[in-house]
Amino acid sequence: MFYGDLPHLNAILNSCCAALLISGYISIRRKRMKAHRAFMVATFAASILFLISYLVYHAHAGSVQFQASGWVRLLYFAILISHSILAAAVVPLAVTALSFALKGKWDWHRRIARWTFPIWLYVSVTGVLVYWMLYHL
Repeated sequence: MFYGDLPHLNAILNSCCAALLISGYISIRRKRMKAHRAFMVATFAASILFLISYLVYHAHAGSVQFQASGWVRLLYFAILISHSILAAAVVPLAVTALSFALKGKWDWHRRIARWTFPIWLYVSVTGVLVYWMLYHL
């Protein structure tokens, strides 16, 4: 695999995270605790793989400039800015939610997960959108 393939891998990992998050959410709503746990651990693992791949790619490629102009450029930067800010928030939120779950502090886990889930899902979906806009427009 070449460094140029990593953005595609990152989009795949973000897509996997979104699908796993939704599956985890559905599982917990159906009271399937073991399935929920498995989906969320898989989501966390996919996110770690994404972060490693993302950092390796940008360490070698640097910054990639968005080439389109007009209204799509404004849309791209609106998505990118909200994505970047919330992506920075996902790390401590996900670690905290996982930590509470591992310690069996279910009330605290639920409180933080209610915030973490929609933010993490937004970051995963907008990560794919940013990739698509950057590399396919």
